[in-house]
Amino acid sequence: MTPRPGARIAANLAAIAVFLVFVFPVYWMVTTALKEPGDIRSYDLKLLPWPITFEHFQTAFSTAGFWTYLRNSLFVAIGTTLLSLLVALLAATAAARFQFRGRRSFLLMILIVQMVPLEALVIPMYLVLRDAGLLNQLPLLIATYMAFVLPFTIWTLRGFVAAVPVELEEAAMVDGTTRWGAFWRVLFPLIAPGLVATGVFAFMQAWNEFILALTLVEQENQTLPVWLGSFKTAQGTDWGGLMAGSTLFAIPVIVFFLIVQGRLTTGLTAGAVKG
Repeated sequence: MTPRPGARIAANLAAIAVFLVFVFPVYWMVTTALKEPGDIRSYDLKLLPWPITFEHFQTAFSTAGFWTYLRNSLFVAIGTTLLSLLVALLAATAAARFQFRGRRSFLLMILIVQMVPLEALVIPMYLVLRDAGLLNQLPLLIATYMAFVLPFTIWTLRGFVAAVPVELEEAAMVDGTTRWGAFWRVLFPLIAPGLVATGVFAFMQAWNEFILALTLVEQENQTLPVWLGSFKTAQGTDWGGLMAGSTLFAIPVIVFFLIVQGRLTTGLTAGAVKG
């Protein structure tokens, strides 16, 4: 049934309104980073920054620890993404393809873990890791992030694996390949869009996480979300520097999304179709 012109116009207007609501904070962040200090503190509303200044970006680049925190964030985010995808891929394949004792309990536990708030686990995790002498280590931060990323990635990838007919792998094994060969040559290419979709989730979770990075590691091993707090001093908040730092902080995620957006769109829709 073709929608009426009035309904289509209303839907488009609603979509534009929702888009503006979500994009306005990003727009305001970028424009504030380009405004002169006097314009930021002015009560006169200026939607377009003029004259434009890059002084705040220079301040962000020159702030102590920026490059160290950037390196730490990239190491933690990329490490968490790659390791989570590897473990989740094997676990999701086992949960979707094999019938083993405790399979339903395993899937139920995945959902239960997702319901536990991170804030409730910070203090117990800190005490356990402190007593074990494992604090202030970037590999530890990666392992901790994986504990919170894996439940979602396993559950999501299981849907993609289950959507691939098992007969395709069986046909490959009849033709002479091994089960491992059928996995890499048949199953893996078909669920690659799902890997991209879950990889974006894992990367964003590790890149944006603040509480654990602040609690479990010391200053030299902390990440960019913690670094953004350096713009708040006893004299007040340097809003220009903070917005410039936030803009720089968002760029890697945007670049990563642009690289994988084609696969991401396919991955978000492929899991809804089975057969």
